[in-house]
Amino acid sequence: MTDLSPVHADVAIIGGGPAGLMAAEVLSRSGLSVHLFDAMPSVGRKFLLAGKGGMNLTHAEPLPAFVDRYGAQAERLRPLLDAFGPQAVRDWASGLGIDTFVGSSQRVFPTDMKAAPLLRAWLHRLRHPEGAGLPVSFHMRHRWTGWNGDALTFDSPLGVSQVRARATLLALGGASWSRLGSDGAWVPRLQAEGIEVAPLLPSNCGFDVAGGWSPFFRERCAGQAFKSVAIRATDNLGHTFQRKGEFVATATGVEGSLIYAVSGLLRDEIARHGEATFELDLLPDRSAERVLAEVAHPRGSRSLSSHLKSRLGLDGIRMAIVNERLDKATLHDPVRLAAALKALPITLVATRPIDEAISSAGGVRWGGLDDGLMVKGRPGLFIAGEMLDWEAPTGGYLLTACLASGVAAAQGASRWLASQPSAFKSSV
Repeated sequence: MTDLSPVHADVAIIGGGPAGLMAAEVLSRSGLSVHLFDAMPSVGRKFLLAGKGGMNLTHAEPLPAFVDRYGAQAERLRPLLDAFGPQAVRDWASGLGIDTFVGSSQRVFPTDMKAAPLLRAWLHRLRHPEGAGLPVSFHMRHRWTGWNGDALTFDSPLGVSQVRARATLLALGGASWSRLGSDGAWVPRLQAEGIEVAPLLPSNCGFDVAGGWSPFFRERCAGQAFKSVAIRATDNLGHTFQRKGEFVATATGVEGSLIYAVSGLLRDEIARHGEATFELDLLPDRSAERVLAEVAHPRGSRSLSSHLKSRLGLDGIRMAIVNERLDKATLHDPVRLAAALKALPITLVATRPIDEAISSAGGVRWGGLDDGLMVKGRPGLFIAGEMLDWEAPTGGYLLTACLASGVAAAQGASRWLASQPSAFKSSV
């Protein structure tokens, strides 16, 4: 069945995540007719999932340090974050009636820690704007399939639907959590149009360890957390990461906040050399000299495990990883054992699949976009959110950049439309 009555709009937004919704808000406030399309039954599904353990909106560190968190693409994102940064995110939430607070880690949360009330308030404002803004029209279960001439095409509940828009803004996300809508299916469609896309890669992801864990360790320790540890990793390009925190042993390797923070460096090192190694400091609050002194202390008839627990508080999964990774000769050599407790090498050989990752790296290359995030080779086509070639750590950085790019792309689309003659009357 085919819908032969195409929708006409000033702007068609494809993707109902934070970037698409923010773009819709900016454009509708400008008096433009905005139609938003999403393949899922409802919008903001990944946004809601991210808020399950506490909705981390942004981060309160100074803006220069905040921008630096985006690594290689920091300078590309700087103008976007200067225009709509962490404080703007808090002000925006406040405008929706959502108060925020800064946690001990400088992460910013809604006072009720929930994503759903914020999303409900946001959608209400989009559907019932105040002032001169126009309501946003939502079209759910519309899966974008490409173009038919100058019309956008969708698989919809009515069959094949067509949409004619003066401008199109794509905010389809990356390729993680495909069941929530971000499946990366847009990549070949854009490449077929001559738009360059950097390969989508897992970011903020887990890894598989070389050789796997032993059955003993896997059965007893998978799911347990390494707490109050530190890791250090250096790649062959000389980039170094060192931080204290925690992470989790999985059935095949490691994941968790400390691993996510260094995932880009480890992922890229594996891509270059087939493996990457980080050093695990099991006792970051004790100096190497102190650890050696305690290890070398006479233990009499006590077992090594009892000795290390008594002298260094080493037990549980931290003691298990020692037995897992060190041979008997090292375990009975105080100098080598003490060194390993401060720098136990853990070698990784693969990232976990991208669909398990919190986010993805790669996307539409910046060189193919103008300052308003419009594709240079296709006037009227704008890109926002995780479709762009950037990555960020967890901690509010992902959401803030998605929102900022939605603002930037919407403003770019508004400026471009103002310079174009209207080819048709938009409909709402």
